[in-house]
Amino acid sequence: MTKAVLLEDPHPSADPIFADADITVERISGALDESELIDALSDADIVGIRSKTSVTRRVIEACPRLSVIGCFCIGTNQVDIDAATAAGIAIFNAPYSNTRSVVELAIGHIISLTRRIPAKNAALHRGEWQKTASGAHEVRGKTLGIVGYGNIGTQLSVLAEAMGMNVVFYDHTDRLALGNAVKLGSLDDLLRMSDVVSLHVDGRETNRDFFGEREFSQMKDGALFINLARGFVADIEALRRHLVSGHLAGAAVDVYPANRRRTATRLPLPSSASITSF
Repeated sequence: MTKAVLLEDPHPSADPIFADADITVERISGALDESELIDALSDADIVGIRSKTSVTRRVIEACPRLSVIGCFCIGTNQVDIDAATAAGIAIFNAPYSNTRSVVELAIGHIISLTRRIPAKNAALHRGEWQKTASGAHEVRGKTLGIVGYGNIGTQLSVLAEAMGMNVVFYDHTDRLALGNAVKLGSLDDLLRMSDVVSLHVDGRETNRDFFGEREFSQMKDGALFINLARGFVADIEALRRHLVSGHLAGAAVDVYPANRRRTATRLPLPSSASITSF
């Protein structure tokens, strides 16, 4: 009988679908390392993963029964695609699975940071009631710069424009602008004119260290930075420097390079900066 191993808790609605196709399902709640994954897939035909499990060449070569890899997430960068292709293994992903969730989170961060809610909340927890709205603004009339105009970037563009924001975007691929959004010819142009810069690039290796000291330096004074894409695309230490200096007014980050997260999140930041972090 065909067997599927599902890791990282995909929705249980998948189970009856597999059952109807005479496929047995084994569920593993978390992610596994390479050796553990090889053991788990020794008799599996199908594996379903999210972003924390890596299906490496070693895994693929050690599991000859494997015929399908399902990535229940947007990207496929956690799979050695060359090795899987050579082995005749089909790979699929779910490019729209959490698109709306990310977009709504980005909108929430834009409003929260523009209104300086994180800084005001932190002050209240220190026992300071800051009645003044100094430095807090509406998002209406502000310019949002979207870096990466794919499924998430385009939805963010539409919702931000509905709130009265001016939207500009940059993408290395030729993309059709939605609504009144304006495609810019360079990232430099976007950084110079945006009040908020939001990254929505994918996890391909060429995007590693995509946004660093040079890019932060070109952002407007008092601008906001949002990264809900991949941790390794932005330099966390460079971001901190520009927050500490007062060049940037705030940031929202929910992804970190694994080897930097502990250091980056414990570094002191000025009370004037609005920071949202998970």
